[in-house]
Amino acid sequence: MEERLADHPVVVTPPPTKDGPGAAPPSSGEPAIWSRNFRYYFTARSAGLLSWAMLPVAVAAGLLSGGYGLQAAGYSMAFLVAPFAGLVLFGGVLADRFTARRMMIIADLANLTAHVLLALLFIHGIDHLWQLYALLVVAGTANALFQPGASSTVPLVSRDVQGANGVLRTSEAITGLGGPALAGVLVGFGSTGWVMVISAVAYGTSAICLFALRLGVVPAPPAGESLWHNLAVGWQEFRSRSWLWGVILIWMFYAVLSWGPQLSVAAGVIVPEHGASAFGLINAALGAGTVAGGLLAIRYKPQRPLAAGAVAMMAYPIYPLGIVLGWPVWLLAAAQIAVGIGIGVWGVMWATSVQTQVPGEVLNRVHAYEVAGSVGMYPIGSALAGPAVEAFGTDQVLLVGVVVSFLTACALLAARPIRTLRRVPDRA
Repeated sequence: MEERLADHPVVVTPPPTKDGPGAAPPSSGEPAIWSRNFRYYFTARSAGLLSWAMLPVAVAAGLLSGGYGLQAAGYSMAFLVAPFAGLVLFGGVLADRFTARRMMIIADLANLTAHVLLALLFIHGIDHLWQLYALLVVAGTANALFQPGASSTVPLVSRDVQGANGVLRTSEAITGLGGPALAGVLVGFGSTGWVMVISAVAYGTSAICLFALRLGVVPAPPAGESLWHNLAVGWQEFRSRSWLWGVILIWMFYAVLSWGPQLSVAAGVIVPEHGASAFGLINAALGAGTVAGGLLAIRYKPQRPLAAGAVAMMAYPIYPLGIVLGWPVWLLAAAQIAVGIGIGVWGVMWATSVQTQVPGEVLNRVHAYEVAGSVGMYPIGSALAGPAVEAFGTDQVLLVGVVVSFLTACALLAARPIRTLRRVPDRA
């Protein structure tokens, strides 16, 4: 199958649309990573990630502390996640048609409005759960509009795309650790509404920073094409790159059989034996490892990034194997640090490869297919965890995860288009 590779990170010929007040992407006179545009984008992305990390914890804890049961908390997460999974493909099309920057600003403003109303709802009391669910649908839809552009904007704001992804991955790990902790503390003081206020301020900050970006000319699909045609073109671009769909195909099995079930199955073993605090410590170690992996990937620039990322993913089976072998908490935490480093390195290598190998005018749509195919399978694996444990036992489910995660890394290395994909040099 023919491989369609970009010669440089963003294809801009011809440029049918323009986004931003007149400045070009970073030039050689600016820092490779910390350009003016990247500083604004980093602030916007970090604010949004912090808010998104706080929301599930705040909603679930707020409902439970307010006397609602686990069923209401479960429904709330479904109403938050389902719109994202169902609409992210259309988010990619809209980002390519109207520019990612505009769609991200619209998404931030929608999230700001939803979180102000969520704050009022929790402060004054929830009279009708449908009101909460409706606002969570708005938040999930806004995230579906935002996510495709979050990837495609990186090559426009930094000459060192891999270094920028390393910085962003580090920020994601830090906010992923700090957001839930902050939300939990505030909810513990009866301040769920204030979590939503903080989130609203963060989304407002993100929108202002994105508005301040000066991206110059941004590629777009030809005018007059239908939304469905744009979707079809995105699919053709996705399937024309065997390294791209090959990774997603492998990742789908990994998500269902290893990644998806692991969190709940691990909790079912560790919490009864060592307590919730130990489980929290182990997951915090994962976040710390991811930070280290992101920092490492800023400097480590292999010529074959996906091969290097696959080698890093060899660390993943250590943690579930440690649970089966009954390792103490400190050793499980050490295993999670190693896993986090592997995940951090892989994530940066993968994001950079997609952003630099796919032409800019289709990047949002291709990224949307990538997200739908990889992340979309995680809930299936998570949902199957309970029935699988009942049918086969905890150790067996974890051992399947060990084998599948190891075979995932092996499959990534065995597939020639994935293993041999070469790094695109940084812009001068």
